[in-house]
Amino acid sequence: MNNFSTLIAYFENIARTHVEIQHTDNEKHFFRFELDEVLNGIQRSDVSYPMLILEGYGYDYTDNKSDNIIKNRNTAFILLDHCPDISDYEKVHEIWDDLESIADDILIKMKHDKRNTLTPVIRGFEYSSIESKLIANEIGNSIGIRINFTISAPVPSDINPGRWLSLTPGSGSGSSSI
Repeated sequence: MNNFSTLIAYFENIARTHVEIQHTDNEKHFFRFELDEVLNGIQRSDVSYPMLILEGYGYDYTDNKSDNIIKNRNTAFILLDHCPDISDYEKVHEIWDDLESIADDILIKMKHDKRNTLTPVIRGFEYSSIESKLIANEIGNSIGIRINFTISAPVPSDINPGRWLSLTPGSGSGSSSI
């Protein structure tokens, strides 16, 4: 099923298997935060760096004036590291370079996994939708990169009668009183 829980599990697996992230139950590198939580400083003591953060998603629909409905999930992940002194621009640039390399690894894996039948949640990943932005946050001395992307997937356009009381077989005429 292509839902948010499946996407979280997919990204947590990326965090567990990437050699520079190596998330474990004891050494946490993967989190579910929103951008404002990151920008306001992460108020947790159990974080390890670098971090892979998955944001929630919003979505819209397109139909191109046909019966082919597409759901476009727009989301982002953030790679974040700690910098002891964010006024040390050489160190900040070094961290950004390292995080960009990890981001490239993740995006290449996503492109590869979209062809794998075992990862249907990422099948509609749109490589051309990627946008990235560097982050420098004085609160918590966090340096990062935020990657926005879209996952598009077809949505059935047929009504599922089992999801509607008025359309359930044996429940009457099926017509609405409105």
